[in-house]
Amino acid sequence: MGKIHLLDDNTIDKIAAGEVVERPASIVKELVENAMDSGADAVTVEIKGGGIDFIRVTDNGCGIAEEDMPNAFMRHATSKISSIDDLESIASMGFRGEALASIASVCKVTMISKQPGELMGHKLCVDGGVMGDIEDIGAPDGTTIIAAHLFFNTPVRRKFLKTAAAEGNTIAELMEHLALGRPDISFKFVQNGNTRFMTSGSGELKEVIHRIYGRDAVRSVIPVFREIDGIKIDGYLGSPAMNRPNRNFENYFLNRRYIKSDVLSRSIEEGYKGYMMQHKFPFCVLHISMDSAEVDVNVHPSKMDVRFHDREGVFDKLSRGVSTALHEQEMIPESEGEGSIKPVITDTPEPFEKARTAAAPAAEDDHNSPSVDHNRHYVDQSGHSDRDIFEVDFSNGDEAEVKDFKPAPAPVVKKPAPAPIPEDPWKNAQQLSMLPVERVISANARKQYNLLGCVFNTYWIFSYQDKVYFVDQHAAHEKVNYERLVAQHEKAKIYVQQLAPPIIVSLSHSETDILNEYKQELEELGFTVEEFGGNEYALSTVPMELYKKDSASLFLEILNDLGLRGGGKAPGVIDRVLATMACKAAVKGGDVISREEMDTVLDELLSLKNPYHCPHGRPTIFSMTRTELEKKFKRIVS
Repeated sequence: MGKIHLLDDNTIDKIAAGEVVERPASIVKELVENAMDSGADAVTVEIKGGGIDFIRVTDNGCGIAEEDMPNAFMRHATSKISSIDDLESIASMGFRGEALASIASVCKVTMISKQPGELMGHKLCVDGGVMGDIEDIGAPDGTTIIAAHLFFNTPVRRKFLKTAAAEGNTIAELMEHLALGRPDISFKFVQNGNTRFMTSGSGELKEVIHRIYGRDAVRSVIPVFREIDGIKIDGYLGSPAMNRPNRNFENYFLNRRYIKSDVLSRSIEEGYKGYMMQHKFPFCVLHISMDSAEVDVNVHPSKMDVRFHDREGVFDKLSRGVSTALHEQEMIPESEGEGSIKPVITDTPEPFEKARTAAAPAAEDDHNSPSVDHNRHYVDQSGHSDRDIFEVDFSNGDEAEVKDFKPAPAPVVKKPAPAPIPEDPWKNAQQLSMLPVERVISANARKQYNLLGCVFNTYWIFSYQDKVYFVDQHAAHEKVNYERLVAQHEKAKIYVQQLAPPIIVSLSHSETDILNEYKQELEELGFTVEEFGGNEYALSTVPMELYKKDSASLFLEILNDLGLRGGGKAPGVIDRVLATMACKAAVKGGDVISREEMDTVLDELLSLKNPYHCPHGRPTIFSMTRTELEKKFKRIVS
């Protein structure tokens, strides 16, 4: 081994930056989180060249004092915590004191900041870790940080970045998550001169969902407000019809911080169990609040990974909250068509607009008043507008120079302090609760059904009030069978049928391994299997529901299903086998059944907690309104 020597500070800073600054999105995340911690209620992010060439983050927060500006770029310098004990109750987004130092070591950084009440702002430039002098500059209250030419001094790292388009899309996705996490902050994201999206900062999460995911998403979400043993769940669940092929649309925030967690993902998906088809994942935007002492966010500089003190407890409480919220909703989807109600979404103001309109509400109607800016710009004491704050000059080679416009003095419009974050976002939760309505799937409504018949020997049709309903006979019967089998298993009353003589089945080596692994669970469900010699086994009992079926083929199918998908823990194995048994015992599409049998299945279906989906996630029922039907026949023309 060679001689051990100490690294210089410049090298140490660049190595440390590798953990914090992985790509342009890392810079945006750290700067926006600092803006959020500053009390800002409006944040604008502008990027060029995918953030590789240029990033500008502007906020209207508390600003940074002149004497603190150099300290902000020191490693492990922070205003968020002061001792190790503070890590037990972190309420801020940032706390490590690494971000600005790491960013400044691999970028050309300019900081411009002004605190409320000061006449002038101040500017500090840091070029690859080398700090310049502080200069006075006209600026509005708050902070602007410009990071240009990422990795200009570490070309090896720069070449591993993706294309500008790909890096820009990553930042856009990050900004969406930040906006969903803080609907009380107005966010504006500008990419290459084009505004990608804006939010109003009204505090309405549904408005942000509309801005990011569109009208159809807003029409299909279910509100959820729950508090279970110290864990608060607040937000929206997508209807099962909004399923996705991956987890990219699972948005969850822990104490307002966007994170990724296997525990939270699996618990949400467990809550959707029975509503979602296999290999499909839900859409959701959930804010989860819990005691910060019960979770460790200091796992990685990205703060995307967390550790829970009680993983099992968090899993159980969140899955129960999701499941309960879904169970309380009528889950009968309507056929798609015209005439759906559109959500009422107000126009989104520019960032800082709330502060501008609050500054002089009465004067806005006075078109002769010299104190009103009719272009709705905020103007600070030095005469600077929030839209035209600074000019960035790239004409001098690779050097990015920030220039002050220095316009003529303008009348003073005082900007009030940012509104504080509500102490308890749950105060208005009950106002958003849905009014109780009688469900279609209920015993009382059942008395008013008009069962019209069956088409294609598969789909039952009945009318109720102003809708027509279609029921898939196989999915409905499968669901009824499944719930009956689950109840029997929980009471240890699975009914079995003796086979005389036993059925002999031949198993491959892999099937034998699966049988040996899950033999106890299969016996609990009514399958008795004994060795018969060689690779043959005797099947002597089967569950009663499968007695008149092809027992040997069904048994082999169950083994194959367990081999393909696995069962995991015992409850998962049993549930999977019960679902398969329910499916095989149910009537099939095309089977002819009587009116009495339809009535019997419908009566049982109505008694279930979740009658809307079969155990594999397929819908059992959907509806069409009379209005939609009349539009098809052009009785109504819209």
